[in-house]
Amino acid sequence: MLTPSAVANAKPRTTPYKLADERGMYLLVKPDGARWWRFDYRRPDVRTRNTLSLGTYPDVSLRKAREKRDEARALLADGIDPGNQRKAIKAAGEERAANSFAALAEEWLAKQAARMAPATLEKARWTFDDLVFPWIGSRPIAEIDAPEMLKLLRRIEERGAHETAHRTKQRCGQVFRYAIATGRARHDPTADLRGALAPVVSKSRAAITDPAKMGDLLRAMDSYAGSFVVRCALRLAPLVFVRPGELRKAEWSEFDLDAAVWRIPAAKMKMREEHIVPLPSQALVILRDLLPLTGDGQYLFPSVRTKARTMSENTVNAALRGLGFDKDTMTGHGFRAMASTRLNEMGWAPDVIERQLAHAERNKVRAAYNRAQYLEERTRMMQAWAEYLDALRAGAQVIPFKRKTT
Repeated sequence: MLTPSAVANAKPRTTPYKLADERGMYLLVKPDGARWWRFDYRRPDVRTRNTLSLGTYPDVSLRKAREKRDEARALLADGIDPGNQRKAIKAAGEERAANSFAALAEEWLAKQAARMAPATLEKARWTFDDLVFPWIGSRPIAEIDAPEMLKLLRRIEERGAHETAHRTKQRCGQVFRYAIATGRARHDPTADLRGALAPVVSKSRAAITDPAKMGDLLRAMDSYAGSFVVRCALRLAPLVFVRPGELRKAEWSEFDLDAAVWRIPAAKMKMREEHIVPLPSQALVILRDLLPLTGDGQYLFPSVRTKARTMSENTVNAALRGLGFDKDTMTGHGFRAMASTRLNEMGWAPDVIERQLAHAERNKVRAAYNRAQYLEERTRMMQAWAEYLDALRAGAQVIPFKRKTT
């Protein structure tokens, strides 16, 4: 039998050699100094020798190696091949890993990537990586039940993030349904959580819609003394009233200043279809002023650190805060509500306004008709809107003419 000191003092030779212990176990010493515990045995059904690895020294001590050997011998006594059992356990572990929630979620995301807007895909990945995977990512998806999901979602709720909890439940439900469709789960536990989460209290995004206060806002933005790039973004935002992400990710290649048109690619849009923004003359002035500064790069509004990235998503909101407009008064997204409210009150056709806001039309035939039919009307509306903002900026008492809709 080996002793701990004999194992510790075993020196490598030019060729591998064995130091025998007992009952088929030995230490294999290799020329590179590695020391492997081995156990030779004969399979119950075939009278041929087989070898089982018991680990390496010093990670596995002599005492521990003997315990592993005895466990293997006990299996042999019951007619079980320890080598085959180890392979079966490994295969079962790999199958569990392949059918884990994280594996299914990544598979589902890969299939959805082509249909999701980049921002939506980024948020979905953040939801899984930060809020879901640390707790249930390694769990076999078929074993996750409703109480386990509720515990995960309550953890989010405890932070006061009720809307995030509901969105996380929705995303997880999509993964469970995908697992059911592909035969790797039988039930969606999120379906059992109806009413289990605190309801989301909807809150409209802050926006200024009173004409007099709109004039104050426009004059304040004109007085912005920070970065010229940010000043241009501030002044352009109310004129085009696109989503904040669409504005800050705008690329010069998307603009035709001669034709006074900005074409936002479908991949950038929430509804995954190209969006045309007619540019009023006031917007063209801002863009031509900005062109010499950032026109040699990709983005209109690059980061202050590098032109390879866009400015931060909080830049416009931070500028508004600096001008004295808190988050409950005005946000970058609020320019959309401002335009929608006032344009409707000015009498412009709701369909024209909705199309310019890039809101989805549920009827696909009607949507195709609207895209073709409303561009000329939208061009007139955008110019009239810019002139209306100019009048408010100048402090005029503007009483909008209620135009007839057609």
